[in-house]
Amino acid sequence: MPSSFIPLAEESGLIVPLGEWVLRETCILIARLDAEGRGLRIAVNVSPRQFHQADFVQRVREILAATGADPTYLTLEITENQLVEHASESVARMTELAALGLRFAIDDFGTGYSSLAYLKRLPLSELKIDKSFVQDIPHDPNDVALVETILSMARHLHFEVVAEGVENEAQFAFLRRQGCERFQGYHFQRPMEMRAWIERLPPGR
Repeated sequence: MPSSFIPLAEESGLIVPLGEWVLRETCILIARLDAEGRGLRIAVNVSPRQFHQADFVQRVREILAATGADPTYLTLEITENQLVEHASESVARMTELAALGLRFAIDDFGTGYSSLAYLKRLPLSELKIDKSFVQDIPHDPNDVALVETILSMARHLHFEVVAEGVENEAQFAFLRRQGCERFQGYHFQRPMEMRAWIERLPPGR
């Protein structure tokens, strides 16, 4: 499971070449689907170690150029703590990449330590509500209040919201009633090999 191998990859430094491989494979897929008339936005998690590599922006540019992927179909997911630890550097890198058309999402929103003031400064498009807030709704009043607050704030700031860890119909129904429009979790699909996933997509033009 990712919770087992990702920390090990982080510790060993293998997360950097691994992350670059994932990004390249994603861009190849984006270009393929686009050529087939099935343009689809795909998100990639970027580790702190990878994001803060000195040549990260240049590597992203090179991968986009080599694969021919439309950058508007690519979303990079970063965590709140990545923004806090190197705030000025993060803002500069995100702004540079956003100018290419890439989108940014804050992953696991609500679990880190980011200042809300940064939400105004950063070129963000999306917040992802952490699954720890989703798993006990609609039964836990504290989680209900937190989810409602995040959704309200996101609407005012014109961010899209993705609810992570949606695993049952009750969670899904509650989130929809609150105005959430994007969801991620086992309620919809388990992880699968890319070829099988592509076969499930609707045909292109």
